[in-house]
Amino acid sequence: MGEPDRAATRQGRHEVHYVTIHGKRRAYLKEGEGPVVLLLHGLACDRRTWDPIIDALAEKYTVIAPDLLGHGLSDKPRADYTLGGYANGMRDLLTVLGYDKATVVGHSFGGGVAMQFGYQFPERTERVMLVATGGLGPQVTPFIRLIQAPGWEAAMSLLTLPGVRHVETAGLRALGAVGGPLRPLTRDLPEIADIIDSWQDRGTRYAIRHLVRAVVDWRGQVVTMADRAYLTEAMPMAVVWGREDQVIPVSHAANAAEIAPGARVEVIEDAGHFPHKSDPERFVRILDDFISSTEPARYSRARWRRLLLAGPASPVAPVTPLKSVPSPGASA
Repeated sequence: MGEPDRAATRQGRHEVHYVTIHGKRRAYLKEGEGPVVLLLHGLACDRRTWDPIIDALAEKYTVIAPDLLGHGLSDKPRADYTLGGYANGMRDLLTVLGYDKATVVGHSFGGGVAMQFGYQFPERTERVMLVATGGLGPQVTPFIRLIQAPGWEAAMSLLTLPGVRHVETAGLRALGAVGGPLRPLTRDLPEIADIIDSWQDRGTRYAIRHLVRAVVDWRGQVVTMADRAYLTEAMPMAVVWGREDQVIPVSHAANAAEIAPGARVEVIEDAGHFPHKSDPERFVRILDDFISSTEPARYSRARWRRLLLAGPASPVAPVTPLKSVPSPGASA
């Protein structure tokens, strides 16, 4: 594997560290002391998506926020960009850094990685928090489905040329400042601008294309946690969503309550696909309360075996959005 590199860079408020595992260099930040919280960013984002909450969490916890392979300052090789591959990478990162267990928090695609981590490594997972996550229903914005369309790579190579990209991203950031009745539609546009900025790198585009192909087809999301949600009986789980999410419908939060009745569900008003950025103070309170009020999962092979043998209590149907959505602060 490897040891953490001594080299570090400062990008924004936090120092970025590096470690080489299996010959691939990975970037991460580590702040604070206490129980470990592993923060996993979403598709085409990086560790900086967590900047608004890092310092507050670091007052009580050891916060580890990596750039997933193919993202940010991490390497972008020809590699395994499946959920299982990412889960393996996070296990190896925690091992190299000397940590056995963590509360795993995943946003969007990172939520899928968090679920996969908990499934593959229950003995190393204390809790799982899913933030506007994939894997709870088929619906997803066409913006993501188009990534696998023929010609996407060629189109992006043109749209991310310096002059064109600067006009696009400036326009998106300007629209992101628009308030009033259009706010639900424009709220997350600055994050879209950051994503387009990152796509100027061909290696990033390659990684994102292969990643999307593993979890989304032309009809929407392929991967679902529905068939394994019953395993959450052995592990505390929380789900957080923004009421005005335009990327993955907030109705998927209700799906979580349906297939995993023990999960806590929180819907944050006046927030979109990035509730940890829209309302960081509330998000930190929700996460801190979740950790403080639940006992960490204690892995029992015998119990896990019993759950697997018993399976779900009822046949698993395809997951579709439900009409009702939990009210703010509701839990299931």
